[in-house]
Amino acid sequence: MQGPTTPAPTAPTGLPLAPGRWHLDPAHTWVGFAIRHLGVSKVRGRFTEVDAELVIGETIDDTQVSATIALASIDTGQPDRDANVRGAEMLDVERRPTMTFESTGVRGAGARWLVDGELTIGDVTRPVPLDVELGGVEVAFDGRKHAGFEATAELRRRDFDLGFGAIGAMLGDVVKIELDLQFVEPD
Repeated sequence: MQGPTTPAPTAPTGLPLAPGRWHLDPAHTWVGFAIRHLGVSKVRGRFTEVDAELVIGETIDDTQVSATIALASIDTGQPDRDANVRGAEMLDVERRPTMTFESTGVRGAGARWLVDGELTIGDVTRPVPLDVELGGVEVAFDGRKHAGFEATAELRRRDFDLGFGAIGAMLGDVVKIELDLQFVEPD
C-alpha cells in the first residue's frame, strides 16, 4: 500500500479529483449524530443505510453532492430507544422514510470546503451547510482512487418538526451531525 498522496488538481475545481461521478464506498462511510439528553449528557447514534454521490464538474460551480439516508436505519445501540425514535412522535419513518441532502454550492480551497445545501426531512426543506475537510486521496487495493471527506453540520429539530411530545421533551433541539465519507473515482 502506498503512503498518502497529494496529487495536483486535475480539474479547475481546486480539488485533486478527476471530473465525473464519484460513488460512495459504503464500507468506509459513517453518518452519525449527537443530541443532548435531559440537558446533562449526549445520546450518540448513526444511520446505517446511506447513499451519496459526488459529481466533480469541470468547474467548482458544476460540482454537486447529493445524499439519501434511510431514517429507519437509525442505530443508537438501544433497540427500544431506536423503535421509539422511529415512531410517529419523533422521526415518523412511516410518513418520512428518508432524509435527503442536495448541494446548492461549493466553495473553499485546499483541504477546507463549505458545501451549501438543502436538507429535506419529510415535507420540510431547510438550508443546512456542511463544513467539509478533504482527508486525502489514495489509490486503494482495487486500483482506483478513493477520496475521504469529513463533514459536520448542525440542525434544529424544531426547524424540521421532529418530535416534541413526551420523548422529544427529553432531548435537546440541536442535533450535531458528523459524516465520514469515502468516494471512489469514476470508471
